[in-house]
Amino acid sequence: MIVGARTPLKRWQQAAVAVGSAVGALLNPRRADLIAALGETTGKPSFERVLERMKRSPEGRAVLLERPRVISTEVGHAWDLPPNTFGAAYAIFMGSRNFSPDDRPPVRFMDTDELAYVAMRAREVHDFWHTLFDLPTNLIGESALKVIEFEQMYLPMCMLSVVGGTARFNEKQRKLFFQHYFPWAVQAGLQCTDLMCIYYEQHFHEDLEDVRRKWGILPAPLPPT
Repeated sequence: MIVGARTPLKRWQQAAVAVGSAVGALLNPRRADLIAALGETTGKPSFERVLERMKRSPEGRAVLLERPRVISTEVGHAWDLPPNTFGAAYAIFMGSRNFSPDDRPPVRFMDTDELAYVAMRAREVHDFWHTLFDLPTNLIGESALKVIEFEQMYLPMCMLSVVGGTARFNEKQRKLFFQHYFPWAVQAGLQCTDLMCIYYEQHFHEDLEDVRRKWGILPAPLPPT
């Protein structure tokens, strides 16, 4: 299912859910459902802009037409691809962390099915971006990816996540992030293609380095020794 039990909200209800989700996510960053609710209740204008960009892109239109899902029944073949491919790199990323593509929470607060799909797609391609940019899933890696996601989609939730993430850094992590990862993430997010307009599943069989070059992906640098 793309959506859960969709819940239409009035403006004041959206604001209440957004505030409650923001506070809850700061207190417990592992609550994916709260982060998802925050993204939906604050991100409608951003998702509308992404939708319009996808409609103007041939590959983006194909995604909107066919509505592929990043779930185990549809991407499981990635585990059988040659090791140099993008699909195999994604499978290794997921398997090494014991992640499942089926773990994403459903969309609940979008007005239309089309916007709900765009919100779901943005949520589901997150691990593709981890793979392409070679970012870890620790606090620094997630914060760096949120910088790229903000540059790509201008979702308020992404910037709030960066603020919340950096607030939990210790002094060493904060210095590493702002001197090393933040400048890289700004450059990487600006120089790559429109990542929401890529039909990733159709490129699983391609060489990982080839798709990085084609899409202008700048992998994360190694941390200084």
